Amino acid sequence: MSLVIENQLFPCVDYIKKVIKTKYVKLEQCESFQKMSFRNRYIIAGANGITSLTIPVAGGREQKQLIKEVQIDYTTNWNTIHWRSICSAYSKAPFFDYYASDIKNLIFSEEKKLFTLNINILDYILKTLNINTLIEYTSSFQKDYIEEVDCRNEILPKNFQTNRENWTPKYSQVFEDRLGFQPNLSILDLLFCEGPNAIHLLNSSVK
Repeated sequence: MSLVIENQLFPCVDYIKKVIKTKYVKLEQCESFQKMSFRNRYIIAGANGITSLTIPVAGGREQKQLIKEVQIDYTTNWNTIHWRSICSAYSKAPFFDYYASDIKNLIFSEEKKLFTLNINILDYILKTLNINTLIEYTSSFQKDYIEEVDCRNEILPKNFQTNRENWTPKYSQVFEDRLGFQPNLSILDLLFCEGPNAIHLLNSSVK
C-alpha cells in the first residue's frame, strides 16, 4: 500500500518517519498551492528559540497555481537569510561540517520551481539516510483515497509538535539546555546533531 503525501521543504522528522514505513510514496503534484503549510517553510531551533524559515513564492501566498508550477521569488535574499540562520543554529552541531556544503548548495541552487527544489532536497535526504522508498507522483487530484494511505496535510505548522511528551526519537540538540528538547523539527536538526546515526534513531522510533 502506498502513502500519499504533500511535498515538504526540508521535511519534518515525522514526515521522514512516515516515508520509511512504506515502500511506495506518491507525492501530491496536482493540488493547488496551500499557504500555512510546510510546502515552502521549515522549522529549526536556534539560540533564541524556534525559527520558521519560509521561501517566498512568486505571486504571493494567496495564489492558486498548481503546486508543481509555483515559482520561487528571488527578488529577496531569502537563501542568504536561511543559510545564516542555519549556520547560527547548527555551526556547533557535531555533524554540521559533514553536511553543510551539500545543504548550502541546495539552498543556493537557484532552482526556479518550489516543487522541484523540494524534490531535490528529498532525494538528497533519502540518499543520505540510505532510505530506499520509491517516490512517484500523483497523476490527478483526488479529494479522498481508498486504497492508499492519505497523509496530506497531517503535519502542519499549527500542530507539528502536538504529541511532544511521547515523541520519538529523542536525541541531544544544540540548544537543548536553554530551550528544552524540541520535537519534530526539520530533518536538518536530526542530521546535523546525529549524522549517520539518524537513520538508526528513525528506524527504532517507527518499530
